[in-house]
Amino acid sequence: MKIFDRVINRLVTRGQLTIIYHNGRKVTVGTPDPAFPSLALKFRDARVPFDIVRDPRLGMAEAYIDGRVAIEGGGIMELISLIRANNAWESGRSISDKGPMKRAFRAVRQSLWRANHRARSKSNVAHHYDLSGALYALFLDRDRQYSCAYWPDADNDAGISLEQAQEDKKAHIAAKLLLKPGMKVLDIGCGWGGMALYLHRTCGVDVTGITLSEEQLKVARQRAEEAGVADHVRFELIDYRDMTGPFDRIVSVGMFEHVGTAHYRAFFNKCRQLLTPDGVMLIHTIGRVDGPGITDAFTQKYIFPGGYIPALSEMIRGSEGTRLMVTDVEVLRLHYGLTIREWYQRTMAHRDDIIALYDERFFRLWTFYLAGAATVFEHGSMVNYQVQYVRDRRTLPITRDYMNDAESTLRAT
Repeated sequence: MKIFDRVINRLVTRGQLTIIYHNGRKVTVGTPDPAFPSLALKFRDARVPFDIVRDPRLGMAEAYIDGRVAIEGGGIMELISLIRANNAWESGRSISDKGPMKRAFRAVRQSLWRANHRARSKSNVAHHYDLSGALYALFLDRDRQYSCAYWPDADNDAGISLEQAQEDKKAHIAAKLLLKPGMKVLDIGCGWGGMALYLHRTCGVDVTGITLSEEQLKVARQRAEEAGVADHVRFELIDYRDMTGPFDRIVSVGMFEHVGTAHYRAFFNKCRQLLTPDGVMLIHTIGRVDGPGITDAFTQKYIFPGGYIPALSEMIRGSEGTRLMVTDVEVLRLHYGLTIREWYQRTMAHRDDIIALYDERFFRLWTFYLAGAATVFEHGSMVNYQVQYVRDRRTLPITRDYMNDAESTLRAT
């Protein structure tokens, strides 16, 4: 397929990739480079290249998931890394150039998904977070932090564990909340309860965690009971729109991606309503660095239906006019790539366990998801944003020194 030859020749210039077509024809692109692997991609049927050209991300994903392609010389992480590293965001190149008409059509379709109506929100959350808890236990840290960890350097030369990096993430976030014992904290999208339990244990605050995942709720409540803190750390199955306050602090980690752009203004208005006059909110979210976009078809179909990664401009626009003031913005550039690579390694180490839980096809789907996610933070247009909000500009100190002081204290506990 000549058009596929041209596409892959554009995508890979450093490192070598050999395409082995169904009919035995071979095409090798790129040049040997010690910093890049040499791989072969073998197509097991004639439709694969057409499917990939039609929709690069979904076509490649489904061909890999269905076992219609084989990778020689490495795995799916090595393949996607090779392609993304050759087309890094900083270079101005893209792995999925689209014509204006196709982009416009997809943008219209995406706007319908971004609406994320109440009736759809719970089912969207359940699609991903109500997977077997045994799966998450196999690749997450002991505290089940399913979000970006906080690492000391770009290559983890310090050699800290995933567990330590996740503990440091919680300390980093807690420091920005300027917590005092006895405060009431709302954790929107509380996951399996790790952040809420940490805040109570280290800062002496009372926390209400809310989620739309029944599986996460069961685990979080059990953890609070086992720790003997259920009277101080409570978990509820409730939509944030139905909460009542007030709360001294609001924290939300990895939930804003599920709000939907049509509801950003309502989200921030509700949060302001829930905060006390001297309240503080910290939102940790995946974000785009290249402006508003659309969710790729693979993620929409298989991973996070209804999910959308916001640009910082969309996030700030959503909060403007709500009388919430942005007081701090931090960009975590490489932290999530390091985190997901750790998840990928643990997933690969538990291959047989995951196949026993689901099947071979699910294992390929999950590894494709993790490989794509890791590399988009390493070479693509995704980062993590931590955005702090207050109702009153005088609530917090006017320098960031308090954050460093609090973080040092928390890490020492």
